[in-house]
Amino acid sequence: MKTKFAAVVMAAGKSTRMKSALPKGAHLICGKPMTRHVTDACVGAGIEQVIVVVGYEAEKVKAALGNDISYAYQTQQLGTGHAAMQALPSISGDTTDVIVLPGDAPLITSEAIAQLIETHSSEGNAATILTGMLDDAGHYGRVVRDSSSAVTKIVEAKDADEATLAIGEFNTAIYCFNKHLLAEKLSMLKTDNAQGEYYLTDVIGLLSASGERVGAVIADNVSDTVGINNRIELAEAAATMRKRILDELMLSGVTIVDPATTYIDCDVQIGRDAIVYPCTIIERGSRIGESCEVGPFARLSGVTIGDNNN
Repeated sequence: MKTKFAAVVMAAGKSTRMKSALPKGAHLICGKPMTRHVTDACVGAGIEQVIVVVGYEAEKVKAALGNDISYAYQTQQLGTGHAAMQALPSISGDTTDVIVLPGDAPLITSEAIAQLIETHSSEGNAATILTGMLDDAGHYGRVVRDSSSAVTKIVEAKDADEATLAIGEFNTAIYCFNKHLLAEKLSMLKTDNAQGEYYLTDVIGLLSASGERVGAVIADNVSDTVGINNRIELAEAAATMRKRILDELMLSGVTIVDPATTYIDCDVQIGRDAIVYPCTIIERGSRIGESCEVGPFARLSGVTIGDNNN
């Protein structure tokens, strides 16, 4: 049977720590809604079907993300496992495997997702977790492996003993599952926990307990996996994204005189030998030709400029 992947992106939560009337997934990072960065990364990795699970302020999230995405509804906030349950009926019948990602991880790249898919397929895992590595993994859930490097469980930091807390490998909440096994184990989830919710992480334990192999691959760049919970983290993610954009432009032949004071959104095109001077903002949708000079102290929004202009 030919392998076919779908992606389920979680964007149904209330995100109270953002302290905003705007749902988290709709907040902009470099001109693009947060969760749209995630869905675009999935498409870039070759995933044909992307389903976003919406709930809180669902219509605002949909308006921000667009109509070229499929949506599933979680009308009650009953946990990540419950959110995945709502998406299952929308997944096409010939799909063999499902990537599950949080909608608040906008720095995730197509390359990291492709790395997860490759490991999942080559190892023949029932599930594969994208993990990160830190000297101190803080509040993140720790990934516990056996002697064969298979994952046996994920232990939340609040439930971990000292030996488990010393583990540097943590769960990024980005997974790849065999679709059939995911559906089977989701139906077995219980809510006998402090939050009274269905936890997707419990699927990992259920798979391992039933003899199925759960693997993990450590992300090459831990910053790719960072989630956003508040405005400070939003600004930090935007700074990382902005550097990526500027680096790509400079490597393509654009001169950025002062990257520290230059703000360029996603999906901006700038031709070779153009010069962007300090204190310049170029917003999403702008198209600037070759050998142009922009700035200093300029703001361009959705403009098109031909070659050789300054």
